[in-house]
Amino acid sequence: MAKSAYSAQEKLDLIITYQDRKTSVQVFCQQHKITEDTLNKWIYLYQTYGMDGLQGSNGWKRYSKNVKIAAVLDYLSGSYSMNEVVRKYEMSSRSLLKQWIRNYNDHRELKDTKRMNNSMIKGRSTTPEERLEIVMYCLQNEKNYHQASEHFNVSYQQVYQWVKKYEKEGEDGLQDNRGKRKAEPELTPEEKIQREMKRLEQENERLRAENAFLKKLEELERRRLKKRP
Repeated sequence: MAKSAYSAQEKLDLIITYQDRKTSVQVFCQQHKITEDTLNKWIYLYQTYGMDGLQGSNGWKRYSKNVKIAAVLDYLSGSYSMNEVVRKYEMSSRSLLKQWIRNYNDHRELKDTKRMNNSMIKGRSTTPEERLEIVMYCLQNEKNYHQASEHFNVSYQQVYQWVKKYEKEGEDGLQDNRGKRKAEPELTPEEKIQREMKRLEQENERLRAENAFLKKLEELERRRLKKRP
């Protein structure tokens, strides 16, 4: 039987064990009696908010009405997959987005909810030189992402990603390459596969959203016809 509750430290221990695993994701989750969605959620929360994210959601996160509407519209537009919307708006889970979408489609008002803890700093724009300085500081302090985040007033997620990119690509990994999409001939076979998988995922998400929207329209039309005298 799956364990009903895990402490923040137990979640972190599982994340570390997962990173060093020698089995498939499915086997790992079966061994530890957790679902893949749960594991992915813990990893995302830890990468984004550190140990704070593993403490539990009660009282440490809120979303404004405008954020909720923007997230729902982004997803329904078909331009973003569900995972991309969750990451874009730093949401705690996919299920939360699904709930907002249901409420929106049912014409229920999306209201403000509890706010994010003040200690969770939002991301900001930085230069490559600043990113390198932050990475060096973080590495010199035993990869204390939270401390680096507070010291340089950047988000935990930014620090984490910059350190990982630096370790993999060196200073080149800290350049801002947003909007610079590689041409097809420049891609490695793995990158081509990843790009195609992402394209298919986005297309599937778009089709699902479109089908859900059409079903909603059909339902509204049926209700309208029933009300006609």
